[in-house]
Amino acid sequence: MTVRPSLGVSVGVWRGDKVLLVKRGTEPLKGAWSFPGGRVEWGERSDAAAVREVLEETGLQVSALSFLYPLDFIGPRDSAGLARWHTLLLVYAGRCEEGVPMAGDDADEAAFFAPDQLKGLEMTPGLMNHIKASRAVLSP
Repeated sequence: MTVRPSLGVSVGVWRGDKVLLVKRGTEPLKGAWSFPGGRVEWGERSDAAAVREVLEETGLQVSALSFLYPLDFIGPRDSAGLARWHTLLLVYAGRCEEGVPMAGDDADEAAFFAPDQLKGLEMTPGLMNHIKASRAVLSP
């Protein structure tokens, strides 16, 4: 049996100086705050998956989408040395100018956060770096 990474997207969505985050409702990392995102479907373009996943998880339409970078998201290894999960995430940044985020799909909560509201949140690994990178791309 050949095991290969899955392909996913993760989107830093901004409204002014606030970033959209979702509280993960499923494993891995259930309960941690993260960018909205998920798997790319067979035959789907990654940018279309980014727009779809934001809509499914928050009810919001994202625009001005920019690709940032690829990111290997590899879970802990079992006793045989195999990773529990391996996803190649394509990280995007975008904007959303209207609408109220509503948790949907596999998110427990969805909200916009100002930078001073991020301290103390349980976050997925590296999220602060991704927040900074996405903000830098969208700055005027």
